[in-house]
Amino acid sequence: MTKVRFVSADGARVVEADAPAGTRLLDLAQMHDQPLEGACEGAMACSTCHVLIKPADFDRLPPASTDEEDMLDFAVGASRTSRLACQIWLDDSLATLEVKMPPGSVDMSGR
Repeated sequence: MTKVRFVSADGARVVEADAPAGTRLLDLAQMHDQPLEGACEGAMACSTCHVLIKPADFDRLPPASTDEEDMLDFAVGASRTSRLACQIWLDDSLATLEVKMPPGSVDMSGR
């Protein structure tokens, strides 16, 4: 089980959620009304599920693929700790994870 802490872009709102192993971060975020569209449904054709991972947690995640890194080039407010929520699968190695919402998003999928 992973305890995920979602922080709004301005830091004013925090939502905590528990997720069993095998849960995709995007799905968990959407179940808890976080502002992540996920327009491409995980095909890495947009950056509408871009999130900022707490630096201490970022290094505990598996590294992003080259395709994910390329898509993050289009993400609003991207930083060194940016990831696509559709590419993060929670497992028992993560007891906690803090995720901050970016200041906005851009849908590059053409939809």
